Amino acid sequence: MDYEGFIIRPPSEAYSLLLQVTVGCSHNKCTFCGTYRQKKFRIKSLEQIKKDLREASHYENMEKVFLCDGDALIIPQTRLDEILKLINDNLQNIKRIGTYANAKSILRKSVDELKKLRDLGLKIIYLGVETGNVELLQKIKKGVTDEQMVEAALRVKEAGIILSVTVLLGLGGLEKSIEHAIDTAKILSDMDPDYVGALTLMLVPETELYEDYLAGRFVLPDKFGFIRELYLMIANSNFTNCYFTSNHASNYLPVKAYLPRDKEKILKMISSVINEKDLSQIRPEYLRGL
Repeated sequence: MDYEGFIIRPPSEAYSLLLQVTVGCSHNKCTFCGTYRQKKFRIKSLEQIKKDLREASHYENMEKVFLCDGDALIIPQTRLDEILKLINDNLQNIKRIGTYANAKSILRKSVDELKKLRDLGLKIIYLGVETGNVELLQKIKKGVTDEQMVEAALRVKEAGIILSVTVLLGLGGLEKSIEHAIDTAKILSDMDPDYVGALTLMLVPETELYEDYLAGRFVLPDKFGFIRELYLMIANSNFTNCYFTSNHASNYLPVKAYLPRDKEKILKMISSVINEKDLSQIRPEYLRGL
C-alpha cells in the first residue's frame, strides 16, 4: 500500500483496510490539531488507488475499509462513486466502508448523493464536532457554525448512514470548561448520533493552542476537571439510542455506556470518582496518548 505520511484512523477501524484516497485534510486549520500540518491536501490519483486495491485483493479476511486521510468525503461525487465501485469490484467480502468527514464536505453532498454512497457501501461517517460552544468553534478555527454542524449530522442520518461524532474534553480550558461541556451536550442532543467518542485534549507542539498554553493564555483543567466535563456532557445530553464512550487512550476515566439506558448508572459512577477523588479509577499519565 502506498501510504504518504502519518496515517490515523478511529479506534473502531482497528481491523479495517486503510485505503488512502486523499493526502492531508481539506480544512487543516484547527488550532488544536497537528496531524496533517506537514501535508498539502490533494486527492490521490485513480491509478494509485487502483494499484493499492489490486494489492489489497490478495489480503485475507478483509471486511471493512476506512478511507484516509482527514476528509475523503470532500472528493467530488463522481470520483467518489468510482472509488467505492472499485472497492466493491476488488474486495469481495467488504461489509462496511467508513470515512472521516467535516461538516462542510457533508453539506456539499445532497441527501440523495449520500444515499447513493450508502448504497455503494459507505455505512459510517466520523464527524469531528469537538465542541458545541459558538465562541469556541470560532476560536479553534473549526470553519463551521454549530448550526452547520447539526445540519450536516442530520443529513447523514437522513441518508441512512451511521453517524459517529467526537468531542474534546478540555477544549474550553479552565475558563470555559462548564460552558463547553453544557453547550456540547446540547449540540449532541440536537444531532442525536449513533455513537459519541469523548476524547481528552492533549496539547500538540507546534499548534496554535499549544503556543497559547505556553504563553499562559490557555490553562488546562486538572484531571478531575476533565472528568467533570464528561459528567456534565452526559447529564445534559438527551439521546434516542447512542453508544457513548470515553475509552480512548487520551482519557483519564474510561467509560462505555448505552444512553439513555445506562445514564443514571454511569453518572453515579462518575460522580463517585469526582467526589472521592478516586485515583484508582484514573488512567495514569504514562498510559495516556494520542
